[in-house]
Amino acid sequence: MSDENPHSGSGSTKSWLDKVGQWLQGEPQNKQQLVDVIQDANERDLIDQSTTEMIEGVLEVANLRVRDIMIPRSQMITINITDTVEQFLPIIIHAGHSRFPVINEDKDHIEGILLAKDLLLYGFGQHDHKLELSEILRPAVVVPESKRLDKLLKEFRSERYHMAIVVDEFGGVSGLVTIEDILELIVGDIEDEFVKAQEMRQNIRRINSSTFAVSALTSIEDFNEAFHAQLADEEVDTIGGLVTHAFGHLPARGEKITIDGYLFKVSSADRRRVIQLQVTIPELVKHSSVDG
Repeated sequence: MSDENPHSGSGSTKSWLDKVGQWLQGEPQNKQQLVDVIQDANERDLIDQSTTEMIEGVLEVANLRVRDIMIPRSQMITINITDTVEQFLPIIIHAGHSRFPVINEDKDHIEGILLAKDLLLYGFGQHDHKLELSEILRPAVVVPESKRLDKLLKEFRSERYHMAIVVDEFGGVSGLVTIEDILELIVGDIEDEFVKAQEMRQNIRRINSSTFAVSALTSIEDFNEAFHAQLADEEVDTIGGLVTHAFGHLPARGEKITIDGYLFKVSSADRRRVIQLQVTIPELVKHSSVDG
């Protein structure tokens, strides 16, 4: 008589099912066991990598406090309540944010939150009287540094606000936090289109109709987006790294190489790295690149 186990050959499946069964019965017993189950499911292709990262992000949020992710006081971009439109408008345009704390004298005295969209009516002549910041400010929500992020996220959603001022145990302003800061822990970076466009323009500058000055630190992803290219990026992250890899050595100033129809000339380099490139694009993409 055969003693063959009917489950032989499926030990890995049994292991996974056992873990799921334990989970449904109130186990795992701690966070690490839960993470192990999630990672096991990912390794078996039961859930994909992005889902795994999101679940782990949710678990991380539950253990963090506001102080762990807040934008510190020194990096807060604020507007003074006494500023004129001519004084604060360049700040808003340069920062590209949608919300700004408005202060009186210093950052410990927050008067409220200015929403950039609230300025639109004044820009189209909908109001005859002079703009007074105090009349259009939204109330500032204040939270302690020690507040748990999962609870704050719930409040953000239920109370429908997007920014909170963070205070320390003595009541002094120590920073600010936004709903985007918390969501990025779960879903990854939320790219701001305005900021991305600004950064791309700083890294890629047109010289003439077919030639551009490109910072070597420009990501291959941004280069591809700007020039509708399809350069491979499996081994390196930046365009400078791609060019150096293609040369097979650290190129000197003036050296040239063509990659997928794009002519790269090293316009600046030192003994350790390429700094700036001059890129001549193929005729086919001349009219559909970067600024148009």
